[in-house]
Amino acid sequence: MAFKHDPPLIGIVGVCASGKSTLISELQRLGYCCRHIAQEHSYVQNMWQRLTNPDVLVYLSASYETTLARRNLNWTLHEYQVQLDRLNHARQNAHLLIDTDHLSALEVARTAIERIDKLIST
Repeated sequence: MAFKHDPPLIGIVGVCASGKSTLISELQRLGYCCRHIAQEHSYVQNMWQRLTNPDVLVYLSASYETTLARRNLNWTLHEYQVQLDRLNHARQNAHLLIDTDHLSALEVARTAIERIDKLIST
């Protein structure tokens, strides 16, 4: 895989409370170059490409119920579904999809690191 950035730039997208900030903190602590892409708040489907254009795009998913349990979000199922719609293009183009519903923050990080390292080394 050819990279545009050195070191490879890792973009993280997902719905609110999917674990983006937590994962980014851990990856950066370990020396990875990461960007939080707030695609869930943009109507521009390919904003993640326009602003960041990462070498590796990681999509974190979380169910509506999980987002409510993780954070005191005052949002409706409809608002959650709007975020999913806004993230659709990023999801379709993501190199890695990680469902965070039943994973601890440590398990999400381990999964991401394992998969990112495989992509980077090929």
